[in-house]
Amino acid sequence: RRAALPCTLSWAIPLLTLISLCTCCAGQYVLTQPASVSVSVGGTVTLTCEGDDIGSKAVHWYQQMLPSAPRLIIYYDSNRPDGIPERFSGTNSGNTASLEISGAQAGDEADYYCQVWDSDAAQ
Repeated sequence: RRAALPCTLSWAIPLLTLISLCTCCAGQYVLTQPASVSVSVGGTVTLTCEGDDIGSKAVHWYQQMLPSAPRLIIYYDSNRPDGIPERFSGTNSGNTASLEISGAQAGDEADYYCQVWDSDAAQ
């Protein structure tokens, strides 16, 4: 299991530079999230998570509003758990996984984490 450091979504929705060097039994895997993105209320924002051939791995996205624990909002690339609005959507292909938030709301201000599950590394 590998997770990137969080993207911070706030008004002017900056996403902090996030690089995580995560090590497991199979070695090192790097996840990179962008330095900054901005969105207006009601607009659409895309958060990206890049990694070598990430499209061949399972990506999960978490939203964290401190002091609460992270909440799963997308699992296995594009699936939403019960209770997560349709305006949250995920895709994963090639070297980039994306979380799109359409109709952004002030309540979306949070930290966002991508997590990668690599079944090869788990063996």
